[in-house]
Amino acid sequence: MDKQTVYIPRLASTKERFAPGHRACIGCGEALAVRLVCKALGDNVIIANATGCMEIVSSQLPYTSWTVPWIHTLFENTAAVASGMESGLKAMNRKGVKSLPGVKVVAMAGDGGTSDIGLQALSGALERGHNFLYVCFDNEAYMNTGIQRSSSTPYGASTTTSPAGKVSVGKFSWKKNMPAIAVAHNVPYVATASPSYFKDLFSKVKKAVAVNGPAYLHVLSVCPVGWRSAPELSVRMGRLAVQTGMFPLYEVENGKYKLSMDLPKLRPVADYLKLQGRFRHLTQDMIQEIQRRVNEEYAKLKEKAA
Repeated sequence: MDKQTVYIPRLASTKERFAPGHRACIGCGEALAVRLVCKALGDNVIIANATGCMEIVSSQLPYTSWTVPWIHTLFENTAAVASGMESGLKAMNRKGVKSLPGVKVVAMAGDGGTSDIGLQALSGALERGHNFLYVCFDNEAYMNTGIQRSSSTPYGASTTTSPAGKVSVGKFSWKKNMPAIAVAHNVPYVATASPSYFKDLFSKVKKAVAVNGPAYLHVLSVCPVGWRSAPELSVRMGRLAVQTGMFPLYEVENGKYKLSMDLPKLRPVADYLKLQGRFRHLTQDMIQEIQRRVNEEYAKLKEKAA
């Protein structure tokens, strides 16, 4: 092969369902994640999108970046709206009003709209067994409204509502394990993913939309503004999150865990933390505590997948 030739595997259509022209920040990992997820989903979908960064940057009247049916919902009720959409499609098919075979309902929200404000609606939808895919794009804070901490913000991260200071470590609690909460609802499919590993992401989206019942996909979305990281490092940051064990990639099919990347040895968490201004206040003792916690949680995950 010619050295100047770049080979890109064709994993999906070249058509864009999340089209260029949006106002996302330079280096936005979430915009990349949404674009890739939408390419994997295809055209036969209806998307319910919570208030958040992607809704704001993609839908300023009279413009839109969405080329598939899309509805903006509130922070707290994305899963409820998706549940109604899925039930409505079933009723239409049952009554013969209109046949829309194979349409998949997809709900999208950030970590705040998923693990905090929208948790009640999501839990109810999963418990009722609605046939839909819920995608959480996790940038680890309420970035759209000013970088406030969420329950998905990592321990030690400095945000506007958990600022680091003389007597404050930043966020004092550990990141909520939202995928485990989804697994506890006994749904057919739960997975974590990252746009930095796009083949894995594509595969998991395809699996998720193929299941009969609720599916939950938790996607890490690097935010250069909130993380205070260099915009050109977003893909690298996503890879480091996985390689250090801060955000392991795995899937749970009908309760069975499987590691997507079984790393025999994790990179030091310091390799990941040092590139982010939100962690620059951490002492060596704090970093070691984070390392201990990551090692412990990764060992538990490997045991589940054994």
